[in-house]
Amino acid sequence: MSDKIIYPARRLRGEIEVPGDKSISHRAVMLGSIARGTTEITHFLNGADCLSTISCFRKMGITIEEKPDCVLVQGKGLRGLSAPDGALYTGNSGTTTRLLCGILAGQDFPAVLSGDASLNARPMQRIMTPLGQMGAELSSLSNNGCAPLSVTPGALHGIKYQSPVSSAQIKSAILLAGLYADDETSVTEPALSRNHTELMLQNFGAHVSSVLHVEGGATALVTPPDELYAQQVWVPGDISSAAYFIAAGLLVPNSEILVKNVGTNFTRAGFLKICEEMGGDITLLNRSFKGGESRADVLVRSSSLKGTVIEGDLIPTLIDEIPIIAVMAACAKGTTTIRDAAELKVKETNRIDTVTENLQAMGGDVTPTEDGMVIRGGSPLKSIRARSRLDHRIAMSFAVAGLIAPGETIIEDGQCIDISYPEFFETLESCVER
Repeated sequence: MSDKIIYPARRLRGEIEVPGDKSISHRAVMLGSIARGTTEITHFLNGADCLSTISCFRKMGITIEEKPDCVLVQGKGLRGLSAPDGALYTGNSGTTTRLLCGILAGQDFPAVLSGDASLNARPMQRIMTPLGQMGAELSSLSNNGCAPLSVTPGALHGIKYQSPVSSAQIKSAILLAGLYADDETSVTEPALSRNHTELMLQNFGAHVSSVLHVEGGATALVTPPDELYAQQVWVPGDISSAAYFIAAGLLVPNSEILVKNVGTNFTRAGFLKICEEMGGDITLLNRSFKGGESRADVLVRSSSLKGTVIEGDLIPTLIDEIPIIAVMAACAKGTTTIRDAAELKVKETNRIDTVTENLQAMGGDVTPTEDGMVIRGGSPLKSIRARSRLDHRIAMSFAVAGLIAPGETIIEDGQCIDISYPEFFETLESCVER
């Protein structure tokens, strides 16, 4: 790993396009691998996490060709995977690990999944329990509810699962296992999490339905198909990656940037809503809808931000953006309160702790809580040596903070950003004027 130095920006100008959506890129490879025929994925995210997904499916006999303009996945059908030679290494990717467990639960061979030290410390009982209820046997080889995980398939039964938390990874693991079950499988969440799996399953030929409940929460249901069929997948730009440039455009004075081809799926676009609530000058241009996913160009102008309250059903739509929202809140007038975000504790780091640590070091007034934080904005930020703790979202968030802090801000282990955005620093430099 290597440190990165960020210098203050005078303004941001220009047009940029961020890499493809990480969540959609993962799922396109997974569904393409268990579908019949060749799936073509355009604007695939060439980040470390998604490459871990490709590596795992190659080890199970799937031919995947990485071309300059697309990725081609030669699928072998729902039951076409082969037993891997050795453990499947999932790197730092929780999405790869949890969703792949759902697929492996329906195969005819056992497998072991393991990742890096960070991944192997993240909770997996949340998928082990429902997949076990369906008939698979998952065990933690370290007996701590974490990876490495052993997955032994079984005759899967459809279940009606009431998830204690809203998590697209939990929901997706269960729905993917449901492809191999003997009856319908449903997952009910306290609030609707990102719905990329449901949309993509429909496109690949599965029967999936979703219901939003009047009293709150949502249920997704899948009926086991005979087969899935290859598709062309157009991956929009990742709104989680776009968020850093949108925030930078709002925070750095005299800025105006256009972030092109950003995914605006309503289960992911909570960040844009919060920007507007905070007084951000944001305009969506060239809206379109392709492959089941909405997208638009986002025009951003520097703005005077104000504090807000972020809670409830909005949290699942922006959980990955909370670190950069916290930076915005530190620069806003008034107080921002973030609640109902305990999921931050089980990301690559405990993001309540890592955000608090770095914001306080920069001079921000932030108080951590059990399920979020309270940020009193308006204190000038100062340059620091920001501790990413190998969390890509923390590294990118405090790189943006460094644009408005005097002097040199050093991002420790900045290369961890390769997990989701290998070209982040180059793209940032392309639109910064000093």
